[in-house]
Amino acid sequence: MAQYDITMIGHVSKDIMILHNGHKDEFFGGPVIYSSASASISGSKVLVLTKAATEDMTLLDYLRDEMVDVNVISSPETTSIKNIYLTADQERRKVTLLSQADPFILEDIPDTVSHIYHLAGLFYGELPSSLIKPLSRRGDVGLDAQGVLRCSEGGRMLFRDWKEKKDMLPYVRFLKTDTAEAQILTGSDDRVEAAKILEGWGAREVMVTHHTEVIVLVDGIIYRAPFDPENLSGRTGRGDTCFAAYMSRRLHDNPDDSIRYAAALTSIKMENPGRFCGTSDDVIARMSM
Repeated sequence: MAQYDITMIGHVSKDIMILHNGHKDEFFGGPVIYSSASASISGSKVLVLTKAATEDMTLLDYLRDEMVDVNVISSPETTSIKNIYLTADQERRKVTLLSQADPFILEDIPDTVSHIYHLAGLFYGELPSSLIKPLSRRGDVGLDAQGVLRCSEGGRMLFRDWKEKKDMLPYVRFLKTDTAEAQILTGSDDRVEAAKILEGWGAREVMVTHHTEVIVLVDGIIYRAPFDPENLSGRTGRGDTCFAAYMSRRLHDNPDDSIRYAAALTSIKMENPGRFCGTSDDVIARMSM
């Protein structure tokens, strides 16, 4: 029996969010925040491994209250990112890296056993591609494409293709991209075609999120489920939430039920800012609507 179902590795971030209408908000976020909440509420035993400045470490205490184990490694700085959303649907944004914590090395990752190692990076270099192969020997690797495509160039965050993709994807079980990231990786603006290309390069389960739905390709079969939030006040963290819910559910369920569960949970999350704070019963009820 594994000690953890999912070990989530990545920086937390002191985020500044400016909406298209000028509204400004500041909060503590990052993929591991949204992902851990989603997976824990879905029944998984979760370990978060992150890096932050000493003065920011207590900001993660609330995760421990939600039955998530947290290991914070001291870093001179905590990552901080400014997001300026350019459209009402929050699909287009300008991203600036204000500060960054130290990158991870293999020696940072404890020897505890985990079914899944989720590489939940914010930008390229935070989680070096060299981590993927050794972690695949310990358990299944889940990879968010954002962490290998989004690069900091003088603080400005730009997307660049992942040079190591064909070498590394055979060691990745779960791969998550959004529509734009899938196009950068494959050259195709068709989500299904892009997923098939990524599967052909070795990723075993490929998720592609879109503002209308999420699809996942498993063993050559496409499964899909709609997003149906009543509003988008909690749009930030959509992909992180969905991916973690899916991986958590896949530990004991089939792809179709897992993707429908993940889409329902994510739809609820998008209706309120911050991490998902509902229950699994809320998700099941949403699935039956």
